[in-house]
Amino acid sequence: MNFYLKVKCYRAYMKAMKIAAAVIPMPKPTLFLGHDSSLELCQAIAHIGKRRVLVVTDSMLTQLGLLDDILQTLTTHGVEYFLFDGVLPDPNYDQVEVGLSIYQRHDCDSILAIGGGSPIDAAKVIAVRVTNRKSIGKLAGLFKVWRTPAPLFAIPTTAGTGSEVTVAAVVSEPNTGQKTPLIDPKLVPMMAALDAKLMVGLPAHVTAATGMDALTHAIEAYISRNASVETDGYAKAAITLIMQNLEQAVAKGSDLQARHNMALASYYAGLAFTKASLGYVHAISHNIGARYKTPHGLANAIVLPHVLEFSKTAAQARLADIARLANIVDHDGSEEQLVEALIEHIRAMMIRMALPNKLDSLQRQDIPELAQAALKEAHWNYPVPKYMDQVGCEKLIAQLVS
Repeated sequence: MNFYLKVKCYRAYMKAMKIAAAVIPMPKPTLFLGHDSSLELCQAIAHIGKRRVLVVTDSMLTQLGLLDDILQTLTTHGVEYFLFDGVLPDPNYDQVEVGLSIYQRHDCDSILAIGGGSPIDAAKVIAVRVTNRKSIGKLAGLFKVWRTPAPLFAIPTTAGTGSEVTVAAVVSEPNTGQKTPLIDPKLVPMMAALDAKLMVGLPAHVTAATGMDALTHAIEAYISRNASVETDGYAKAAITLIMQNLEQAVAKGSDLQARHNMALASYYAGLAFTKASLGYVHAISHNIGARYKTPHGLANAIVLPHVLEFSKTAAQARLADIARLANIVDHDGSEEQLVEALIEHIRAMMIRMALPNKLDSLQRQDIPELAQAALKEAHWNYPVPKYMDQVGCEKLIAQLVS
């Protein structure tokens, strides 16, 4: 089948997915906002009768003492907790199974995820495995979670992934490193807390990379062919907040208002892409991350300007909207000028936040395989504004070589 006919098939499939997204209810977590909202969530866990909670996090947060008040609040309100802090960046099946064994051994009745996207994603899959006896590989994909997962609560400590509100979780196959997404509305946590106080100690480079992850979510959702009035509203809110607050949060990590606004932006961006989906930035960065262990937010930041360059003719009006929304240029300019200014502004933001524009780990001999995997992911998952072929994808990835 030639590329033109393939694109026709992809478009038809994505139209069907848009209808499904409009029909299938997408739950939202009960949300706690503001100073010490994480402690309010702990009280709510007790209020709804949960008594034995598995806390899923990473060892660094434990060592920093970031969980101390949260764990004490659980204890004060009669909730016994069992700690699993073995989640690593890009969690794999093995870590999920370790968490599951702790849950089962202590007869837990719920899960509290604390951390960035990795602990929250791992917790989601643990919750799924509690009630669904299939292997993770058989649960991966669209709508394969038949039974409602164990009750799940989330406290994000970064402002980027939006995992506290999304229908997806990504874990890696341990032998190949291949990322496998589970996508189902049942993966949305019951409750979540956006507590900026937990984010003030986040290093500047992590703040920058996770913030660019949220920006990528919002932009890809807005230029998606499956965007809607609802998702546009969330995406615009996220973009506005990120453009106004990300660099301040990077420069002054103790700014609670900037941190709060970024947490809210990440949440909005998660709501946007849950229905509108993503695009080539994520397809490429997922596969780069799987091969080289590149942090996801950093990979997104590096790939984003290049994909926008590729997509700019097909998504010109929408990208011009974003430029106006970000208030970075004279609104009287042509759409083409606005788009060029937006892409340049994103590149300049990265320089100011000391983010690289190349990938040191990327090897040229890997590019054909990376491109093939990225296109496979994108074409059957993401309603992109313009389709890319193998040659075009290889050329784009080659621009990322250091």
